[in-house]
Amino acid sequence: MLGSLFLYRAVVIQKTIRSPFEPTPVPTRISASYALEGETDFTAGNLEAAITDYKEAVKQDPNNAQLWSELARIQTYSSASLTTDDASRTRLQEALASANQAVKVAPDNSTAHAVLAFVLDWNSNPILNPGQSAAMLTQGEQEASRAMFLDPKNTLALAYDAEIMVDEQKWDQAEQKIQLALQQDPSLMDVHRVDAYVKENEGDYNDSIKEYVKAAAITPNLTYLYIQIGATYRLLQQFDLALDYFTKAATIEEQLGMKDPIPFIAISKTYSQMGQFFAAALNMRKALELNPNTPEVYGEIGIIYFQSRNYEGAIPALKCAVKGCPPADSCDVRNCDPQTDPKITIQGMPLTEDTVVYYYTYGSVLAAMHLPSDDYCNQAMPVLHQVQAAFSSDASIMGIIEPSEEICSNIPTNLTMTPVVLTTPNPTATTIPGAPSPSPTENTLATLDTIMDLTATPNTSSTTGP
Repeated sequence: MLGSLFLYRAVVIQKTIRSPFEPTPVPTRISASYALEGETDFTAGNLEAAITDYKEAVKQDPNNAQLWSELARIQTYSSASLTTDDASRTRLQEALASANQAVKVAPDNSTAHAVLAFVLDWNSNPILNPGQSAAMLTQGEQEASRAMFLDPKNTLALAYDAEIMVDEQKWDQAEQKIQLALQQDPSLMDVHRVDAYVKENEGDYNDSIKEYVKAAAITPNLTYLYIQIGATYRLLQQFDLALDYFTKAATIEEQLGMKDPIPFIAISKTYSQMGQFFAAALNMRKALELNPNTPEVYGEIGIIYFQSRNYEGAIPALKCAVKGCPPADSCDVRNCDPQTDPKITIQGMPLTEDTVVYYYTYGSVLAAMHLPSDDYCNQAMPVLHQVQAAFSSDASIMGIIEPSEEICSNIPTNLTMTPVVLTTPNPTATTIPGAPSPSPTENTLATLDTIMDLTATPNTSSTTGP
């Protein structure tokens, strides 16, 4: 039963792909061995193992720019499989250090400059590096130009430069550069991936999918590509196809013994959009099982409980995501055995564009569920004020939190309203596994319905995330 809901399907892990880098002319025997192992792990889709291998390779041969560049490239791609902004930021900073080292040891190496451009572009995400985005894009463009000056036929440099052009909203230049890269060497995964990215940002989603599929045919176990394909199909509301590709990513990683929650988060969000909250909760709980230390997964479970009207179950999960929670509370959310399961303290996530949905949903549910016997409004108001201070210019977010602030600022008036009873749903039909059963609660259901209309799971309409 669970297997069918997780939608596991078999895929074949292929053993060879073409690396975009030429082999080092005279590597040491030991570094070459580590590099070969790293390439094998990357081919299999195990990016964490590949990073470890290349780190060992550069220890043995620290003046090898190609090894540093390949390490930086893999570190950059691996950042897409990390579930928090802090983890992604740290990994991308590590990639930047590796790419800079490649340029330092070989300042006239075209590939080293090309990869540095790629790493700078991914580091330029304004959510991860606010205030530095424009400068990083400018530097990335300069590095791509330097790479092409050193080698006018460097196809990777052209592709990465096109990606930078997209992020600078220079659409025509991006299209020109990626078309030239495709003409020069259509055998590189990075070229098709960037072409997909260009088309995606042009709104040409069907052709974007085609290019991602071509990229995946070259690197069939790079699960990031399947996540992107699935997210684009989900954007087009082709949910079955989206689930197929998310499941392919999950299957590859399960075969490798990887504990990556990203595919299951993606599957869960898809089921949630389909209104199938039981399946959504099962897959999100699988994500939590794989990575019980990540606050985002607690937030996502809270969103699913909220969408399925299990408001009492949503509160502790969202609290873990927003404010953090001690081991006893995280165990309750995970439905774990406190005697045998690990004791896990969760650190709350800072308020960002990516995490604001957890904040306003948490504050709004607390406000709407307030009763004279609890202090939910005392907990809600600081959260709502924090969101208001950071997102006062966002009309949609203000439209969510203002009714909740009004509830808590005028508690006596709201408590004298004719209550609406939240009834416990039929457990055989809609009760989500592992969630506390909602008890009948007197409160303002109409307010929660308004919030439900306005609240959306992050990235459900975007192809940039799971």
